[in-house]
Amino acid sequence: MKSNKVHLATSSAELKERAHAAYKESGGAIILVPVDFSDHSEAALLQAAEYANLMQTSLVILHVVHDPGEMPGYYSKLVKKKRATRMPDVAAEAFREFMADTIKANPELEALQQATQLMVIGLPVTRILEVVDHMEPLMVVMGSQGRTGLKHLVIGSKAAQVVQLCPVPVTIVKRRKAA
Repeated sequence: MKSNKVHLATSSAELKERAHAAYKESGGAIILVPVDFSDHSEAALLQAAEYANLMQTSLVILHVVHDPGEMPGYYSKLVKKKRATRMPDVAAEAFREFMADTIKANPELEALQQATQLMVIGLPVTRILEVVDHMEPLMVVMGSQGRTGLKHLVIGSKAAQVVQLCPVPVTIVKRRKAA
């Protein structure tokens, strides 16, 4: 079982190095899963893990550290005590907790336990596409909240932008509503 260490790539050169290592380790068979710790990204991660198990590929789980304009202070809400903490440190801790909870709830998905966890800083769509360029995954699987109407026009959809601009197939997953 791999270590659940979150690798932070702080520069394009480091990202390229991490991507090359993941590509080499997997033999070129990677499914990339961008996550934001939401229910939708968890659903996408579980779907991607099932694909990885069936296709015998590796998972690379990506989180882009970004303090979005529509939700300023996103990471500060994740800090358990009132203290000054660097955003990447808070994001890494949230990433570890998200992965630990997901793995614990789905022990049958071996691909989750073997996944590479990568974090980068920047604008989500731009950085996801940069990782795709460096890593050359077979596909990208990501969650979407499915915003429509005015919210979609004002805030936009990161998933829709990735679908439009990504050079590899993209599967969009939405969380199933509880029955």
